[in-house]
Amino acid sequence: MTAAGWSAWPAPAKLNLFLRITGRRPDGYHELQTVFRLLDWGDRVHLRLRGDGRIVRHGGDLSDVPEAADLSLRAARLLQDAFNVAQGVDIRVEKRIPAGGGFGGGSSDAATVLRALDALWGLGADVDALAALGARLGADVPVFVHGHSAWAEGVGERLRPLDLAPAWYLVADPGVHVATAALFQAPELTRDAAPATMADFASGAPLGNAFEPVLRRLEPAVEAVFQALARAGTPRLTGTGSGCFVEFAARGPAEAALATLPPGFRARVVAGVSRSPLLDALAAGSPQGRRQVAQGTGF
Repeated sequence: MTAAGWSAWPAPAKLNLFLRITGRRPDGYHELQTVFRLLDWGDRVHLRLRGDGRIVRHGGDLSDVPEAADLSLRAARLLQDAFNVAQGVDIRVEKRIPAGGGFGGGSSDAATVLRALDALWGLGADVDALAALGARLGADVPVFVHGHSAWAEGVGERLRPLDLAPAWYLVADPGVHVATAALFQAPELTRDAAPATMADFASGAPLGNAFEPVLRRLEPAVEAVFQALARAGTPRLTGTGSGCFVEFAARGPAEAALATLPPGFRARVVAGVSRSPLLDALAAGSPQGRRQVAQGTGF
């Protein structure tokens, strides 16, 4: 907490280590399977309590996002309404996660607002209740609320925490964004993949990302990043965004691969974690959280 009353909370990024569509529900939503891997790198959410009940956005990092679409503001208002909170809050999001890359930035910001305001407002809400509120904002929000890397099914709301082996990731942002609705309409999208099992994942079987062939066809920038990363390992797509990554068992090889990328590549090396740094901040009572371990250029 600073002298001006601001506190800062980590909002980690994520990767989807695979992503399959296994069917469609009667309500029109698609049934998915994925593994969410949390990262020790992400945004930082700054909060300052207000006594007048207002929720006010500060800073310019989200100036291009309408307030009605800002998930951090929506999360604060949702929590305030759900628990009849008289207090308000000032919110400033320090963006590091690129928008539209499939790294979960907006969802993580929203989850951090829910968890941090629950603590700052003294609500003592059940984590499952906060995750249910988060699910109303987006399918990826609950995994960030719970704060553990996880196997996920349904639309992403059925979660089983996973303790994943240590790993480092070379992540790259092609800097393009394709609307999710357009991706789901692509004729080559596989919508009926055979369900995978946790044993399949543990064996290292290549489970893929259903959206990879679609994005590689639609966006030359994504294909260019795949070609560059293929020199270092097996590139993968994260989520329904354009972000790509290669996994390494140790930091050194990941950094060596980063050094070989062409100039101007928006890429960095980050550590995977099983437990969110937000949980560490909440448990320690120190909102600054742990120092983020990351190296790279461009974003």
